[in-house]
Amino acid sequence: MAKEKKNYVSFDDLVFANRNQAYGAYDLRRKYSRTMAISTLVGIIIIAAAVILPYIKASRIAHIKARDANEVIAEMANDIQQEEAAPPPPPPPPPPAEQQTVVKYVAPVVVDTIKPEDQTQLMTADDVVETIVDQEVVEVVEQVQEEVEYEAPAEVFVVVEEMPSFPGGDIELFKFIYDNIKYPEIAKENNIQGKVILRFCVTYKGTVDQVSVVRGVDQTLDDEAIRVIKMLPLWKPGKQGGKPVNVWYSVPISFQLK
Repeated sequence: MAKEKKNYVSFDDLVFANRNQAYGAYDLRRKYSRTMAISTLVGIIIIAAAVILPYIKASRIAHIKARDANEVIAEMANDIQQEEAAPPPPPPPPPPAEQQTVVKYVAPVVVDTIKPEDQTQLMTADDVVETIVDQEVVEVVEQVQEEVEYEAPAEVFVVVEEMPSFPGGDIELFKFIYDNIKYPEIAKENNIQGKVILRFCVTYKGTVDQVSVVRGVDQTLDDEAIRVIKMLPLWKPGKQGGKPVNVWYSVPISFQLK
């Protein structure tokens, strides 16, 4: 005959045998083991998260920095490839041929007598020669000034034979930008980050002009990027046909909080 299974009375049932078990103390003692197990598990999870999350965050920040650096390099490489692939514009027309001044020879009029009232109006041969020489010198000087004076070009090129360059190259350009950039406090408080792409004109004199935002992030970041670009020193201007011209130039600026 099989033995019957015996049900032993628990310690909590013995303690609360003749008491009101509907009271909260009995329920708390009965669930004590389960509560302790859940608390221990939750504590282990919190400690593990506190240890692992900083490592994951640091890895993510490093990955984002590497990605942004690769994007900047890729964008600059694409710009250079597009500039190299585009055909150069036609050379400027040749300057007009020099105009030669022709002095018409006038035969002298022979007069037998000179009236007294006309003596003051006549000129000697030396005076005539001096006047003609002075006119020729003035015309030659004006012609040379016209040739030397360089007319400022109005057109802004995208690609030219010799592109404008910053003193020291792109490395010094980005060093100057990030040495002078100031992260706006409002953007810091609101955790605003991103990349601003600017476009500006390097004039035939090497100055920076017509700064504009091609792709913006936030008004505060856009204004700060424009401010720094307007601080850039003189560039070596681009040239087309051996003459300095105005050229468009683009630069990306990344804003990222650490």
